[in-house]
Amino acid sequence: MIASVVLHNHAVAQELGLGASDSQFLTLLDVHGPLTPGRLAALTGLSTGTVTGVVDRLERAGFVERVRDAGDRRRVLVTPAEGAGAVLAPHYREQAEHLDAVLARRDDDELRVIAAFLAELAPR
Repeated sequence: MIASVVLHNHAVAQELGLGASDSQFLTLLDVHGPLTPGRLAALTGLSTGTVTGVVDRLERAGFVERVRDAGDRRRVLVTPAEGAGAVLAPHYREQAEHLDAVLARRDDDELRVIAAFLAELAPR
């Protein structure tokens, strides 16, 4: 399953002219919301210089924006650009529909077990 997801993400990234790291950044922003470049570096294990390159590519492609943090103007947040989700969604619609169908066949107790299992697997 993991290999299938990774290969699909790679194919989507290639179709959109993105690299593998680029699509992972978009996933991290979707999960966590706006992040500083430093936090992106920490989450990915990439150097800050590499993060800058990825953010530059994503910004040029219209997927992210650099926005000054309203609470601390010295800080920059990388945030998804308006409409980026609409560009990505069609590429993941089939997977999302399949996941919804699989989960719909589970009762509440089964869903709690699945959620607990996935939570344990997630890195902290």
